[in-house]
Amino acid sequence: MTTFDAFARFAATAPPTPPKPGQAPRPLEERLAYHSQFVTVRTPAIETLARQVRTLMILGRHQQVTARPSLIVTGPATTGKTTALLQVGRTCHLAHTRRAAPGDDSVPVAYVLVPPGATAKTLAGEFARYLGIPITSRMTTAQITTAVCHTYTAAGVKLVLIDEIHRLNPRTSTGAEAADWLKDLTERVPATFVYAGIDVTTSAVFTGVRGAQLAGRASLIDCGALPARAGDREPFRELITALEQALDLTAHRPGSLPRLAPYLHERTGGRIGSLARLIRQAAIEAILDSSERITKTLLDSIALDHLAEEHYRPRTPGRRAQPGTR
Repeated sequence: MTTFDAFARFAATAPPTPPKPGQAPRPLEERLAYHSQFVTVRTPAIETLARQVRTLMILGRHQQVTARPSLIVTGPATTGKTTALLQVGRTCHLAHTRRAAPGDDSVPVAYVLVPPGATAKTLAGEFARYLGIPITSRMTTAQITTAVCHTYTAAGVKLVLIDEIHRLNPRTSTGAEAADWLKDLTERVPATFVYAGIDVTTSAVFTGVRGAQLAGRASLIDCGALPARAGDREPFRELITALEQALDLTAHRPGSLPRLAPYLHERTGGRIGSLARLIRQAAIEAILDSSERITKTLLDSIALDHLAEEHYRPRTPGRRAQPGTR
């Protein structure tokens, strides 16, 4: 995904499609592959991010003097930050492709991962790698930066998505240089920048003078765990309903998963990634054991990620969270 060719293939590949009413059962292997990929549900975070990205891209289109306004997607692990980032990138890429004239080889979107222990040079190298800009170990950071800025501008990159921004640590000398490099890039490349990372507001990214510069330019989108209830709505139950409607199981009882919403919220801590994994894995198990339906017994037999398991089955006695909390 971190090269243009890979991202373009991702954007152009049609997402998995749920079975249609009355459709003949699909082959077993096809259904297993479908649940392995599964659908992406338009969560509130995705909707908010898509709307704000569209607005900020228009807002910054003719801005020439300083860096354009940016966005930061933050939240705990497994709450859908990367999914939201990629879906917005895909939408932007496809919108550009539909409008592009024949022979247009511009690049609308760049997607870059901040490497662990990022330095200015390694971060610049990741930006270069995305567009296949040739660099050598002998090149200085300034030389790579010049090549990156020139190529990104010439390629017409309008949206830059930077994931794992929490890996950037401005408290270290190398991390400070990387943060300064990124700030310099936002002022030299005429694009809208969107960052995503784990609990960014409590990380080193937002601390000190450099953190204040980032916070002063970026709007925040909180991609936290979904609450069981928000006013008159039940967003977590709505998400469960959408996921259940996408299942391709021959004997599953519609409505049975939404009725388990309190249990599923406790089981996953309201984290979208944990919920999606649990339902996908349960669907695959149901196909393999020929039951073709998801039950609470089946769900409870599946081991989830450590965060979810510690929330639901803590190793220290007496620490279990109550249903509907968090």
